[in-house]
Amino acid sequence: MFKRDIQKELLTSAKNFPVVTVTGPRQAGKTTLTRIAFPKKPYVNLEDMDVRELALADPRAFLEQYPEGVILDEVQRAPSLLSYIQVIVDENKQMGQFILTGSHQIELHEAISQSLAGRTDLLSMLPMTIGELRNAGINLSIDEYLLKGFYPRIHSENLDPFKVYRAYVKTYLERDVRSLINIKNLHLFQRFIKLCAGRVGQLLNMSSLANEVGVSTNTIGEWISVLQASFLVVLLQPYFENFGKRVVKTAKLYFTDVGLLCYLLGIENAKQIARDPLRGHIVENLVVMELFKFRSNMGLEPQLYFYRDTHGNEVDVIFQRGHELVPIEIKAAKTFNQEFVKNLNFFQKITGERSSHGFVIYCGEKEQDIHKNRLINFRNSFESFQT
Repeated sequence: MFKRDIQKELLTSAKNFPVVTVTGPRQAGKTTLTRIAFPKKPYVNLEDMDVRELALADPRAFLEQYPEGVILDEVQRAPSLLSYIQVIVDENKQMGQFILTGSHQIELHEAISQSLAGRTDLLSMLPMTIGELRNAGINLSIDEYLLKGFYPRIHSENLDPFKVYRAYVKTYLERDVRSLINIKNLHLFQRFIKLCAGRVGQLLNMSSLANEVGVSTNTIGEWISVLQASFLVVLLQPYFENFGKRVVKTAKLYFTDVGLLCYLLGIENAKQIARDPLRGHIVENLVVMELFKFRSNMGLEPQLYFYRDTHGNEVDVIFQRGHELVPIEIKAAKTFNQEFVKNLNFFQKITGERSSHGFVIYCGEKEQDIHKNRLINFRNSFESFQT
């Protein structure tokens, strides 16, 4: 069992809200987290069909079994419970009474917005971070991180990541996708996911994907939403503001877990990663998700974007902190090159005082200041959020 950074925020939320809802991808560790954080609370898994039928048949009687509250796992499987929970917490006004978890973003958000608006804090739990693994004594090379990814079970049980992700995709397709949308041909959807993997870190071109998969652009848009709803991908939005340049307004796609990405690309070992033409984008995916996870674990909105204009000027990540903009470049190389700061300098020039410093995150070990910017190792990506 790993100590998760988000646990502190979870305990804080439970002191301030009657309900706390933890969302995130399957197998990210939501169940383990909530049971460790609240060891005295009863635990109910609504994936269990018998339990779910009892909850749906008589929600009031079901919840009366837990007068002091309960952990309800995968609560999107019984959304009608939320209306009854609303009545209970309004009467009791007891903080931290119900702890909910869920893996389907759309279903859960719709149910919460109808029944628990203002009564629940919503936390997003993503797979593990490099720091969490390091705190558990697990230190890997960059290629090992890429290959194994960050799902806890792979590391705690020392499993073969390729086999784990193969089973993960099969389960996801057969259970989650069918429950979210009516897909007649799962092979088409699987092809779509693999094509998304081949476009990681690139502008999302739905027309191109539609042509290759053989479906409509609207269908691709719907399928992207499904991947987002089940926490398999995140979309990094462009930062556009009038800096005197025409900028692109299309999002970039990244996978929530880099190990899953490598599996979808057919990468089975570290040697293949070293030779893969997408290695730079795979490293970029790892770092982008480290940044997302750091913010999520603090209970904060990501505030992460990227910049690209029509002249080809680009910065991999822009962190917006109030009025300030912090540009971040990500490189797979282990040796620093002055070219790494070229785009940072460009962005700082057009934004002026709003961007006083930036970061280059790379795979080398040496860390140092380079004029207004700082060079840091990928393991310390979180430092780019520090002043």
